[in-house]
Amino acid sequence: MMSRTVTITDNATGKTLECPVLEGTHGQPVIDSRALSTELGMFNYDPAYVTTASCTSKITFIDGEKGILLYRGYPIEQLAENSSYIEVCYLLLNGELPTPEQFTTFQKSLCNVSLLHEGLVNFYNGFRRDSHPMGMMVGVVGALSSYYHKELDIEDPAHRDLCALRLIGKIPAIAARTLRYKMGRYYVHPSYKYSYVENFYHMLFHLPNRKLNMSPVAIKALEIMLILHADHEQNASTSTVRLAGSSQANPYACVAAGIATLWGPAHGGANEAVIKMLYEIGDVKNVPGYIEKVKDKNNHTRLMGFGHRVYKNFDPRATIIRNICHQLLQELDNPELKPIFEIAMELERIALEDEYFIERKLYPNVDFYSGIILSSLGIPTEMFTVLFAVARTAGWIAQWKEMMEEPNMRIGRPRQLYTGAAQRDYVAMDQR
Repeated sequence: MMSRTVTITDNATGKTLECPVLEGTHGQPVIDSRALSTELGMFNYDPAYVTTASCTSKITFIDGEKGILLYRGYPIEQLAENSSYIEVCYLLLNGELPTPEQFTTFQKSLCNVSLLHEGLVNFYNGFRRDSHPMGMMVGVVGALSSYYHKELDIEDPAHRDLCALRLIGKIPAIAARTLRYKMGRYYVHPSYKYSYVENFYHMLFHLPNRKLNMSPVAIKALEIMLILHADHEQNASTSTVRLAGSSQANPYACVAAGIATLWGPAHGGANEAVIKMLYEIGDVKNVPGYIEKVKDKNNHTRLMGFGHRVYKNFDPRATIIRNICHQLLQELDNPELKPIFEIAMELERIALEDEYFIERKLYPNVDFYSGIILSSLGIPTEMFTVLFAVARTAGWIAQWKEMMEEPNMRIGRPRQLYTGAAQRDYVAMDQR
């Protein structure tokens, strides 16, 4: 793995340190600076860890410059076109695509653990009806550990696998129950009659007094949404899951911590911000004026859902989701949402043609289209991040499992550059 070294010199003392350079399968090489403290008495200073590799991983790879996203080596484009979300879950957890027999067994196993304990269902009654759904998700997912404490030996591979199954199997029911509780509707149990995504759709929208239209385009759109959001390398929420897991916390608590991190608007709330922006614009005739505000450097108006911190050219997920988004809009033809969709399509057209956006590489990202898709499916805006959490649970638990299986796993302990008061003596209160 080591191909070369980098020499670090302390000019004050003349001491030097030879740091190995580690090469991965893809991506930039990494300087192994673990000896920096013991040899030179220093630490790295890297706010937000933007140039620090916190772990080794075989699960997901991103090349932001080239617009590449790989799950276990498979391009996201191929998986979105040919695979199902359940197959992607199996891939993330196990490293290989399943055989037909493995897929059937995995699907049945998820179905067998998909029911929620009635005590957990009743747990919702303690929430206010106007509670934020992500707050409910954090509480309920964290509470799962209290129902399955007999299978929480994180050193036992069978227990780890069962926890992974339970989290992936139950998270759609938890999300659906969260929505239905807020709407004053009864809990819909999972059914063996449907696929994983169909089951989720059914639990979200079933009503006893009308037939539920399971549009193939709507189901496909939801499936692609889940696939595209299943994992995304060492982002804030995934890193949180790993850090929590390094303390040997149970996986339900770790995933709850990931959900809490995803709740932050800088992470999981971008697609919600897109819809708010579209409603703020209000009418397609207002788009040119809004674009001028965006271009005005003295104006703080932002174009939500365009550009990406990691992807510097284009978001490969946006290319995939754009097509299914357009198909869904054509099929549903929702008159209430039609003005909003017209605004979105005009913004998309301008961003793809206007030199201002092209030069700055402000292309529509996955959040732009996912917000539109979720709105068209009838998902309330405040539930958008919940859907994100459902998708990302597979990646979180896969990353947790990978970390737990490392032979030399240690508790995470970032360091700091202390800039507070120098050491001083206590002064009695009457002398201050």
